[in-house]
Amino acid sequence: MNTQNFGNLFEQVQKNMKDMQDKVASIEVTGEAGAGMVKVTMNAQHQVKRVEIDPSLVGDDKDMLEDLVAAAFNNASSNIQRTVQDQMGGLAGGLGGMDLSSIFGGK
Repeated sequence: MNTQNFGNLFEQVQKNMKDMQDKVASIEVTGEAGAGMVKVTMNAQHQVKRVEIDPSLVGDDKDMLEDLVAAAFNNASSNIQRTVQDQMGGLAGGLGGMDLSSIFGGK
């Protein structure tokens, strides 16, 4: 491969990475716990966007509510990782199966 071809390939990879980062930045997923009584919506950078708690839980056991919120966060975090991997799988295959989660804010 000559230098010009390599340069073009490198530029295309950079553009593809930028496009993917933009796409990932728009991803939001929701995690649920307690059969949907607690929902947490996060973006791909693991920032919480919304927390929804069923009104029937507000008067119930505080410890149970805290456990359900934690479970919903964990579920949303897992959903982010799976969604990013699913949507970026094509590029990852082209880059030798490299794990892209660290590039896009995964843990």
